[in-house]
Amino acid sequence: MAHALELGIDTFGDVTLAPDGSPRSEAQVIRDVVEEGVLADRVGIDIIGIGEHHRSEFAVSSPEMVLAAIAARTERIHLGSAVTVLSSDDPVRVFQRFATLDAISDGRAEVILGRGSFTESFPLFGYDLAQYEELFEEKVDLFVRLLAEEPVHWSGTTRAALTGQQVHPRTEGGSLTTWIGVGGSPESVIRAARYGLPLVIAIIGGESVRFAPLVDLYHRALDRLDLPRLPVAVHSPGYVADTDEEAREEVWPHWRQMRDRIGAERGWGPTSRAEFDRLAGPEGSLYVGSPETVATKIATTARALQLSRFDLKYSAGHLPHDLLMRNIELYGTEVAPRVRALLADVGGPVPLDHSVPTGA
Repeated sequence: MAHALELGIDTFGDVTLAPDGSPRSEAQVIRDVVEEGVLADRVGIDIIGIGEHHRSEFAVSSPEMVLAAIAARTERIHLGSAVTVLSSDDPVRVFQRFATLDAISDGRAEVILGRGSFTESFPLFGYDLAQYEELFEEKVDLFVRLLAEEPVHWSGTTRAALTGQQVHPRTEGGSLTTWIGVGGSPESVIRAARYGLPLVIAIIGGESVRFAPLVDLYHRALDRLDLPRLPVAVHSPGYVADTDEEAREEVWPHWRQMRDRIGAERGWGPTSRAEFDRLAGPEGSLYVGSPETVATKIATTARALQLSRFDLKYSAGHLPHDLLMRNIELYGTEVAPRVRALLADVGGPVPLDHSVPTGA
């Protein structure tokens, strides 16, 4: 029997606009994110992911703290990072923080390990960008060993060795749900398979169905390693309003500002409304529109990529908090039921065993 597709939301704590048009304080944005998580739980969304960033556009640098505040006011929603920048953190401390979150939330914590889409954390915490690959590879290796929750023996070049230490607290259920987040490189996909971790693909541009070869590569790598099929998730930006036109008009100016600011740092030319409309179209990676439009796109992506989870990055630049709340409400109450009905009509996504222990 096929598992129902899990539907989640993600945010980076984008700094939003107050009613007078001025940027909200970072403190207020963080409090707003907590309210958004509480609403997501109330409308039946399966998971909220909060990303770690260290730059002025985003208010959240410590997702676990915000997730713990949400945990204290919710009952069922799962709570994860999107992503935790493991390269510039310590695997032992990351495990301890998320094990603590798991205790507070009664087993609802998840962590997505990644290298992040920005590099500000490296100089901030004293890491050399020249070790970009080495840092992530070694720290994932250590983190996977920590998942066994037994005394750890490990040595590497990027931190002190462990010689049989037991890391506390241990999780009550004996396992911490852990994913690898990737941006689309085959090497990253194979790494996730090699460590026996489920995969999250961030798709923020182009056509979502073009990522099918990466999913196939992941499955083939698991097969070669004689590992069972593991969950695959997608993270993509989107916004839901009552109509397609309303959704596009509300999100476009905020998406453009964010895209052009980040694009200027990376040598991209300015975006255009035509590019935005193309990405928001039937085959693009922006899930923007009415509940029916967004549900249809999510179901199409879920089928094409054999997904077990889809996460909508619901915040976009300075898009105000009240519109984000409406976005979350529509996603939970109207999009999610439509997606599940569409998938049920064709037998649902491919069965995947979520009970497989992470970290092989």
